Amino acid sequence: MGKVKVKSGPLARRPDNSAFKQQRLPAWSPMLTANTVLPFFYLMALICMLLGVWLLLTVQGTQEMKMDYTKAGTCDLCYEKRKNASNAAQSCTCKVMFNLQKAFKGDVFFYYGLRNFHQNLRRYMDSRDDGQMVGRKKNLKNPSSYCAPFDKDQNGVPIAPCGAVANSIFNDSFILSYHQRGGFKVRIPLLRKGITWYTDKNVKFRNPKTENLTLAAVLNGTTRPLYWQKPVYELDPDDPTNNGFINDDLIIWMREAAFPNFKKLYGVLNRADETFAKGLPAGNYTIDINYNFPVQYFRGRKEVVLTTLTWFGGQNHFLPIAYLVTSSLIMLLAVVLTVIWWKFGKAGKNMEE
Repeated sequence: MGKVKVKSGPLARRPDNSAFKQQRLPAWSPMLTANTVLPFFYLMALICMLLGVWLLLTVQGTQEMKMDYTKAGTCDLCYEKRKNASNAAQSCTCKVMFNLQKAFKGDVFFYYGLRNFHQNLRRYMDSRDDGQMVGRKKNLKNPSSYCAPFDKDQNGVPIAPCGAVANSIFNDSFILSYHQRGGFKVRIPLLRKGITWYTDKNVKFRNPKTENLTLAAVLNGTTRPLYWQKPVYELDPDDPTNNGFINDDLIIWMREAAFPNFKKLYGVLNRADETFAKGLPAGNYTIDINYNFPVQYFRGRKEVVLTTLTWFGGQNHFLPIAYLVTSSLIMLLAVVLTVIWWKFGKAGKNMEE
């Protein structure tokens, strides 16, 4: 017998007569009325307001001191000196003084900041070799083409680390001192290690395997970036374990900032010293600066930032203000809807046809 032919026509593809396919399953459809919607609006406005006030009080509990040192104190002489690129190899030191009106209690973080420096340019961010940064030896002598023109020097020697990001590393250094009563200056100890992200220090950045050789021997055949004053294996002469691609300052700089005005961590107050066990006392301070980084070429500014932190982070008012503004807008909308309901809906005047 032949196969029964399937009927054709508009009824051929009709779904089965089941509750699921014919959409006869029981369902719940919310009825949005003034009695249910308006309390929700007022509740959300109250929650946002409480969160905003709470975060605002938390942020105001932090202490922060910012100081622009581009041409402050005796740094104006170094600023003029750095205008001429031929003086790049010459050292220049300057001194800036400031006063803390109130003591900074607890952990104190020391940042350096740059203004009008665009680390978020795509070509700048791509100008690096992550293979070098994780210690691959083949990438030391054959840097990525993305690093050009900072992949090799004028003699054709490969650069390690290569690229514009590493080449432009911030190289000012600071010594912070506290003026005790009687005129004595005490150097403030800063922790300069352990200030990077764990994943950066242990995953994204690693030195090449030395195999019983020194790091300098492994990097033999490469040269330092064009604008560096010393090679990568001598970044920290006081601590051999903080040299190479795992140097904390290098790692922090290689994590590009999203905005042109940014700050990066330089050190954390070492509270093991009895004088600074509770933080930084109020009084006069001096910062001795090894002034190396030029800012004239991009019309930038340099600053130092001292700040304390809370569980919420540093002194950032954006999120508290955002919550308060959102609360105000929701409250305004709730009041408008309440007035409309009171005038047209409460008495049954629903503008029905």
